[in-house]
Formats: sequence, C-alpha cells, structure tokens
Amino acid sequence: MKGTELFVKALQKEGIDFLFAYPGGYAIDIFDELYKQDSIQVILPRHEQGLVHAADGYARATGRTGVCLVTSGPGATNLVTGIATANYDSVPLVCFTGQVPTSLIGNDAFQEVDIVGITRSICKYAVTVRKREDLGRIIKEAFYIANTGKKGPVVVDLPKDIMLEEGDDLYPKEVKIRSYKPSKGVHIGQLKKANSLLSQAKKPLFLMGGGVNISGANEEAKKLAELTQVPVITTIMGKGALPTNHELYIGNVGMHGCYAANHAISECDLLFSIGTRFNDRITGKIDEFAKNAKIVHIDIDAASISRNIQVDIPIVADAKEAMTALLKHAKPCDTKDWLEEIRGWEKEQPLGMRKDKGITPQKIIECMNEEFKKAVVVTDVGQHQMWVTQYLEMDENKKLLTSGGLGTMGYGLPAAIGAKFGYPDTPVICISGDGGVQMNIQELATATAYGLPVILCIFNNSYLGMVRQWQQLFYGKRYSSTCTRRRKSCSATCKGPGEQCPKYQPDFVKLAESYEAYGMRIEKEEDIKKAFEFAKEHTDAPTILEFMIDSDELVLPMVQGGQALDCMILDC
Repeated sequence: MKGTELFVKALQKEGIDFLFAYPGGYAIDIFDELYKQDSIQVILPRHEQGLVHAADGYARATGRTGVCLVTSGPGATNLVTGIATANYDSVPLVCFTGQVPTSLIGNDAFQEVDIVGITRSICKYAVTVRKREDLGRIIKEAFYIANTGKKGPVVVDLPKDIMLEEGDDLYPKEVKIRSYKPSKGVHIGQLKKANSLLSQAKKPLFLMGGGVNISGANEEAKKLAELTQVPVITTIMGKGALPTNHELYIGNVGMHGCYAANHAISECDLLFSIGTRFNDRITGKIDEFAKNAKIVHIDIDAASISRNIQVDIPIVADAKEAMTALLKHAKPCDTKDWLEEIRGWEKEQPLGMRKDKGITPQKIIECMNEEFKKAVVVTDVGQHQMWVTQYLEMDENKKLLTSGGLGTMGYGLPAAIGAKFGYPDTPVICISGDGGVQMNIQELATATAYGLPVILCIFNNSYLGMVRQWQQLFYGKRYSSTCTRRRKSCSATCKGPGEQCPKYQPDFVKLAESYEAYGMRIEKEEDIKKAFEFAKEHTDAPTILEFMIDSDELVLPMVQGGQALDCMILDC
C-alpha cells in the first residue's frame, strides 16, 4: 500500500467526514488518492487561511477534530495564523502539509519551508514523517494528541517520496506515547479543600472559562451553581457556560465586562475559577485582581495554573470531571446578602447602549435573539465581537464561536462556513466588521459553491472600530490608518467622518450579487427585523446583511489596559 492510500485509510478509520483542503504540487498525489473514494468529502475553500479557519469552526461547533490538508511552502505558511488561533483557544485540529522529498529537505528546494520549525511554538505537536513505516503511527498519534488533555492543533508534514513509497497497510488501534500522559481524574484531597473554602466563604464567586464549554460541562455548571447558590461570571470564551437568563448569571468579566461582574470579582472573598488561564484581558492590573479573595483554580493544563495569577488551591483536571466530583460534596452556601449586593451593582450601572432612535448594535443583536432561538453564532474580531459577547442571549440551543486568545481578524466568515458543514440544519450567523470581513471575503465563493445559507451580518462603521475606539479615548482622536474610507485626497488631520468623506468601498450588496449570493443594506431601525426575515427566505446561498453603524458607537464599559477591573470607563 502506498503512503497516500494509508493516509486515506487513516482518515476513514478516524471517522472523518470533511477534509478542508487545497491542492498543490507536493500534495497532488494525496489528492489523486482522495479522488478515488467517496466517504470523505473534500471541501475546497478559496484560500488556505480560510481553509484552516473553516476546519476550526467545524471543530468548535461539533466538538470533533477538524482536519485540513495543504501543499508545501506558501500553502503551509498560509496555515500559520489559523494554527495559532486554534492553539490559543484549545481547538482540536490535525493539519497535514505536503513537503518536498526527503532527499531535498534542507536544500532550499522549490516551495520548501521548515513548517515544523515555524509552527512548533504555536501548536501542541509538529512532526515530519521521515520513514514510511512510521506513517500510520504518526497519524494515529496526531489525532490522539489533538483531542486529549488540553486540546489543540497538531501539524504533520508529509514528504512526497514517503507518500509514494509502498509499505504495510497497518493503522494502529491504540496509542502509546511514553512522553505524553494527559491528566485524568481529579485529586479528591484538593477538591475537598476547595469545597471547604467554598462552604466558609461569605462572598463566593464562580469564574467559568472556555474549558467549561470545551468539556461539555454546561449541565454540570448549572447544577453546581443552583446547588451552591453561588453567582457565576464568565470570560468571553466561557460565555454560555450558564444560560444568560439564569438568575445566578451576572455577565462577562474583563476589559469589556459588565459593571456588576467586574465589581464582584474585585469584592469576592473566594474566587472559584474553572477552565480559564487568567489572561490579561480578564485580570486587568494583577495586584488588584480579586485582591480580597482566596483563589481556587481548576484547569486541565498544569502549566496554566499560577502562571499569571498565584492561586491558593490548584486542581489539575478536566472541567466536567472536576464539577461532577464537586457535585458529590458541595452544599448550599448562604449567599443571599452577597447576591443582593451584586444586584445592586446591576441596577446602578445596567448594561446598555443609547435608547434614542436609530440603529445600534444592541438593537440588532436583540432582534437577532428574538428571530433565532436556535443558532450557531460566529464572530470576527473587533467592536462587533464585544457587542455580541455583551448582548447575545445564550442557552443550550446556542453556540458562540469566536477567536478569543489570538484575536484573529478574518476568522468569522470561514469559521461560519466550517460550522455550517457541521450543523447543516441549524442557522449559522456570522457577525463581522467592515474591516475584518474583507480579510477572507473570498470565502463567499466557497459558501455559494456548496449552497451554504450562512447569514453574514456586517456592522459597517467605516472604521477599524476597536483601534479607532482606543484612538478616540487615549490618543486625542488621531485616527491614524483606521478610516476605511480614506483616500489619497483626504486631509492628514482628519478627526472623523463627515459629508466630505469619499464613498465607502466596496458596495457589499453588489459584492454579494457578484458571488451569486444575496445582499441587503439596512440603515433604519424598523428594517432590522425585515433584514433577518429576508435572510431566512434564502436557503440556497449566503446572505449579506450590511448594517450601517454610527462611527461613534463605543464598546462600554471599558477598562484601560493595566488598570484595575473596578476602574471602568462607563461613558464618554
């Protein structure tokens, strides 16, 4: 059996339904073998970065491993941003790259790059297959590593001669890696110590991160909150760990967290965190973070514990396993006064945007909440992303996919396409900005080619909005390189949009039509609902809904970088 044949057999054994792939010279033999089978659907996006984001979106939506295949050189390097994106957010991917024959490696051959060296620091594992007899074992190990422990991307580099060489047809059933032993089970002694602190606390607080959603521990999270009566806050990646309408859910914490959540973390006496790595966007000033609290930290990755925040009780465990065990020991806590204090903060500074006439992101998202009770919602990165995390209602019928750790503009549309392959019968809505969407706008052709009715909502404020917000608040309104309508003739001292500004390009409605998709521009509040109804009508191709947003709309509250969480900008 040739290496190419064993490759296809391996994917079939792993139960792979979709392979996101783009051909090229050093992968052409693999594609030729894929042509001979019909159990794996090969999806052809229009750019390798779109391809890896699509595999990522498929993996996040379904919980299965996303798989992609590209050629060597530029094909492989175009995966780098997507690999880093998946690595930050613990997304299981197996990325196969073509490579020059082993005899040419290191000779600067045509389209040769050391992709293993390039990606080693941004993935769980990267390896070049050097011997044909190792091929089956390495592929099996790749899938095992990607989807166990702290999940993440694995890169497997496939030299052309190895894939054409004949060898055995064995594909291992089990994996034995001496140097890789993912954590299993829960240290009951540590868990009991944590539970003891929980029962004694007067102002306990659960902080739930992306690990809760990744492990599928949403039901356990709900049971634990209800049993203990302890309020819950989430990171952006943890949103949805508890239904957003639950009486114990307070909101997101961090740079754009709500007033009540940020104050709760600043005033609690026990912070019980589950599945978060405490990155700078949620901690603010380290010395002031949860300064009155003992801290319990449950995380599947031992390296994440006490790396950014020193904790009192570390527990290395999967979130679902840990909460399942904790439910056997936890008891109701007396949190009545604490909950009343938090509700007071909510009334003092409720989350919300201006209520006067006109379109606001809040009104758009609230209408979307009403029109789509079941959906997969995908965001790009920027202001629109933060508005979604603030106003999107979530329960067991909703999924939110977003690039949290790397903050990758251009992620949204291709990830939504991947999610739609995983959930063909569920509405998939991508919310993007006019800047980020153009980084992978070519993937509209992919959605059209496969008849995917993805709904693409573009919040168009004619700016790279998040950077513009920082320029407005902290850089004297010097809008350097953030106006997407700027032309050569524009004044260098421009302070904002006006009638003198050039017309925005492109026309997204005409662009949609050029891709044989559907498009609608929305400029009035009363047309928001009509727009979503328009999108629902079209089930054979994607729909672009371009919402014209005021350039001055800001994401508030906001904590300036390096400041304490309770030092919030509430209005300006």
